[in-house]
Amino acid sequence: MSTADAPKKPRETDDVPVPATLRKSLKNRHIQLIALGGAIGTGLFYGSSESIALAGPSILLAYLVGGFAIFMIVRALSEMSVEDPKAGAFSYYATRYWSKRAGFISGWNYWFNYILVSMVELSVVGSFVNYWFPAIPTWVSAAVFLVIICAANLLGVSKFGEFEFWFAIIKIVAVIAMIIGGLAVIIFALPTASGIKASFANWFTLEGGFLPNGLMEQTKDGTWTGLLMALVVVLFSFGGTELIGITAGETEDPKTTIPRATNDIIWRILVFYIGALGVIMAIVPWNTIDGKSSPFVQIFDSVGIHAAAGILNFVCLTAVMSVYNSGLYANSRMLYSLAKQGNAPAYLGKLNAKGVPVAGVLTSAVITAIAVVVVFVWPEFAFNYLMSIATIAGIINWTMIMLTEMKFRKVVAAGGAPEDSELAGLSGQEALDAIHFKLPFAKVTPWVVLAFLALVVVLMCFSTSYRIAVIAGVIWLAILFAAYQITQAKR
Repeated sequence: MSTADAPKKPRETDDVPVPATLRKSLKNRHIQLIALGGAIGTGLFYGSSESIALAGPSILLAYLVGGFAIFMIVRALSEMSVEDPKAGAFSYYATRYWSKRAGFISGWNYWFNYILVSMVELSVVGSFVNYWFPAIPTWVSAAVFLVIICAANLLGVSKFGEFEFWFAIIKIVAVIAMIIGGLAVIIFALPTASGIKASFANWFTLEGGFLPNGLMEQTKDGTWTGLLMALVVVLFSFGGTELIGITAGETEDPKTTIPRATNDIIWRILVFYIGALGVIMAIVPWNTIDGKSSPFVQIFDSVGIHAAAGILNFVCLTAVMSVYNSGLYANSRMLYSLAKQGNAPAYLGKLNAKGVPVAGVLTSAVITAIAVVVVFVWPEFAFNYLMSIATIAGIINWTMIMLTEMKFRKVVAAGGAPEDSELAGLSGQEALDAIHFKLPFAKVTPWVVLAFLALVVVLMCFSTSYRIAVIAGVIWLAILFAAYQITQAKR
C-alpha cells in the first residue's frame, strides 16, 4: 500500500473526533491576543482614574515599575510552561516541583480568585447594557451573558480562542484610536475644554509637577497618596497576564509561541498603559480626572467629540465579556488539572469528544452564577469581603509562581526534568543552561520580585480600602491550608 493510500491520522481540532484529550488548537495569533487582552480591561478604561488621582503624572513610573515586576512573574511562569506545557500551569507545577499541598493551595486560590473577578464583571454588565436599554433588568443581562460565554467555552478551545481574539481586537483598536486622536490634538494644538494647551509639558508644569504627591504622603483627612500608594492600584490592573501559562497545554507550538507572547508584554505595557495615559494627561489636566467618568471619555469630550461615551460603553461591555470568557476558560482548566493531581473530585478531570472539561466549565459557571446572586442580594458583603479575597489572591498567586520557579530549577538541576523535555537526562549546571526560555538573572530575580510583592502588601496596610484585603488574605490562606488537611484526612 502506498503512502498516499495509508489511512490518515485525524488532526487534533475541535471538529474531528479523537480520543478525549486536551487539544493543541490555540495558534500564535490566539495566544498573542489572549495575553494582550488579559492586560487591558475596565481597570485601564475606568480604574486608571484612581491611580492618576494618587500619583499624578508620576503614575507612568508606577506602571513601568509594576509592569516590570509582572513581566518577570510571567517570564518565570513561561520558563516552566515551555519545558513542561500542561493544563493548570502553576497549580500543576507547584504539585510537580514543590508539593501536593502547594498545588492544592495554588490551584484553588486561583480558581476562587477568578470566580470572584467573574462575579464582579457579570454583576456590572447590566450597567453597560442599560446605557442603551434602561428597561432591561441587570440580572437578565448577567444571565444572558453567562449563558453565551458558557456556550462558547463548551464549543472547544479553538472557539474560545476566536472569541478572545476578537474581544481583544476591539479593546486594542479603541486604545490605539485614542492615542492617535490624542496625538492629533497635541500636534495640531486643537482647543480643549479646559482652556489649557495640550502638551506633554503639562506633565511637569501643572499643579505639583511630575510628582505632585511625592513618594508617599498623608492628606488632611488621613488618607495616604503618592507614587508608592499608586503601585497597589497599578499592580492589580495587570491581573490576567498569567493566562499565557494557562494556555500552554493547548498551544500548537509552545516553544515558539509562549516566549514570543511573553516578551511582547513589555511593549504592550509601554503602548497601552504608559502611552495611553501619557497622552491623556497631556490633554486633560491630571487634577481634573476625578473618576466620575472615564479618562478616555474625558479626552474626547474635551475636544467636542461627545459620542465617545457610547463608544467606550461598547468597548467596556466587550472587555467585561472578555474577562469572563478568559476566567471561565482558566477556571475549567484549573479544575481539570486539580482533578488530575488528586486535589479535586475526579469528575472534574473528564473531557468530552472536543477535548473540553465540560464538568469544569459548568461547575465554574454555576458557582459564578451563585456569586452574582450574592452581589445583587448583599452587595456590601460581596464588595467589601469577597473582593478583598480576590485582591489578595492575586498577590498569593504571583508569590507562588516565583517560589515554584525556584523549586523547578532545583528539581531540574537534580536531574528531575520532565521525560519528554530536552532537559531529560541532564543535571547540574548543564541542565540549567539547557533551559529553553530562561528567567533573566534567575538566582536574584525571584527574590527581588518577592520583596516587591511584600512591599505592596505593606503599602496595602496604609490604605483603608485595601487593609481589609490583607486581613482577608491571612484568613483565606488559613482556610486553604485547613481545607487541604481535611481532604487528605478523608482520603
